[in-house]
Amino acid sequence: MTPARKTLVVYLVSEPETPELAQAAVEAGADVIELGFPFSDPLADGPVIQRASERALGRGMRTARCLECLAATRERLGTTPIVPMTYAALLEAYGWERFASDAAEAGATTLIVSDVPAGQRPALRRIHLVAPTSTDERIAIAAASTDGWLYLVTVTGTTGARAQLSDSLETLVARSRSLANVPLYAGFGISTPEQAAAAASLADGAIVGSRAVQVAEAGPQALGTYVASLRAALDG
Repeated sequence: MTPARKTLVVYLVSEPETPELAQAAVEAGADVIELGFPFSDPLADGPVIQRASERALGRGMRTARCLECLAATRERLGTTPIVPMTYAALLEAYGWERFASDAAEAGATTLIVSDVPAGQRPALRRIHLVAPTSTDERIAIAAASTDGWLYLVTVTGTTGARAQLSDSLETLVARSRSLANVPLYAGFGISTPEQAAAAASLADGAIVGSRAVQVAEAGPQALGTYVASLRAALDG
């Protein structure tokens, strides 16, 4: 039996060039695009994504323009899942129901709102995050209401490339598998093909953010080459 293909999620920040970058990533092997909506106080984001968000905000990428970016990305990607990632304050300012409706109309597959825990705002369908510090009760709540898959945060702290994969991931995957019947994708701190392969060997897929954002600054061709190296590692 052929092993199931491991899912590769690539994170990009919403900017004018992002639709073209997302297309390059998907053509190189990304299965899902996580589309960051920049926010002025991104508590979960490390320095690379913070800088990219500040740059995007400086270029006028507010919520309405990010939704336009989402729609333009959807036009290029066909049916590839696109998952906007943002924070509660942005939805509070824009309107929770309005945001969910407008994002879906623009082509969002689902949402990630990183600072709204599972169990809060249950009407908002979204992907939930769990971390090594999450209790079994919290993991079970997140798994029961997550929209499609569960985001495993491999480390305690912010996003960003790290020298090695967290030792806590194996335990988190085992705990989550015992409590969840949905795919598990691991993110935070994954930057190299070797790390992506190691994460995907435990979970059902890997999420690559900071390094992808960094490489994307060099353009679609550079990003495509990088994503292809991740895809090859996951398929190997």
